Amino acid sequence: MSTSQVENASTEASPHVLVVDNATVDRLIASKLLQRSNIRAKGFNLLFHVVTAVDGPKKALKVLDEENDVKLILTDYCMPEMTGYDLLMAVKELPKLKHLPVVIMSAESIPSRIKDCMDGGAKEYIVKPIRATDIARILSYI
Repeated sequence: MSTSQVENASTEASPHVLVVDNATVDRLIASKLLQRSNIRAKGFNLLFHVVTAVDGPKKALKVLDEENDVKLILTDYCMPEMTGYDLLMAVKELPKLKHLPVVIMSAESIPSRIKDCMDGGAKEYIVKPIRATDIARILSYI
């Protein structure tokens, strides 16, 4: 199954993971790791629907407004126009979304940034590259 098929697959009962990253390679890596995790966990059936927000956090907020099945947000920190922290704060301010677990990922391990994200309600801050063990752990937040 190709990444585009994973991103476009739709199953009513399956929880959805929203992957937000302006870097195409990082979006694809996260999507592939989610896909492989699902295949191992459920045989050949895909459990998690991956939605990628190509345009970053603003597009993610639009998707979240329209999509009711998102159960987890995995977002990069460093993106143009709006950071992953800004997205986290926007999600936590909206009653409809504030319950959603948000995981921040970044290539930079800056202690003050990590503290701000965790204090702001992030479930976790992952330093890239994201690994299969990270995916297995963050899926437990759903």
